[in-house]
Amino acid sequence: MISKTLLTSIFLSFLLTLNAFSAGSSDSGSSKTKTQYDMAVSHINAAKKFEEKDKLKKAKKRYEKAQKLLIQSNEKFPNKANTLNYLGFTTRKLGDYENGEKYYLQGLAIDPNHKGINEYLGELYVATNRHNLAVERLEVLKNCNCKEYEDLKAIIAGEKVSKY
Repeated sequence: MISKTLLTSIFLSFLLTLNAFSAGSSDSGSSKTKTQYDMAVSHINAAKKFEEKDKLKKAKKRYEKAQKLLIQSNEKFPNKANTLNYLGFTTRKLGDYENGEKYYLQGLAIDPNHKGINEYLGELYVATNRHNLAVERLEVLKNCNCKEYEDLKAIIAGEKVSKY
């Protein structure tokens, strides 16, 4: 007959094994563990709040952390429009407009109607004095009935300065 101690040991071993298999991380979104993409978005949101408080050095550090995580996520799971959107965003926020534009354009090749990419790329075009291209991005958003359209429209009109 098997003793209670042995049964308890087997049961605990089984539970620990199950826990070990469920502890893996994945950028697919199926896990409850925070993915690199999720962590990057958290850093971006924190950076935006620092910018609102004019704490630009802290914001820059958060954008740098987010960018590193997004690069890793993009290597693991390439061709995700949302990842490329935020890669473009963080790269632009760190002052590299040329590579930021490349990420945005890669994202648009996957999802030409991506609201975030169209808005942020339009903002990049305004910042780099390419008004006609910004208007093209606005035209893509024209029928979305979304905040992105209104924000980009105001930035193009000079009514609003892009914080993000």
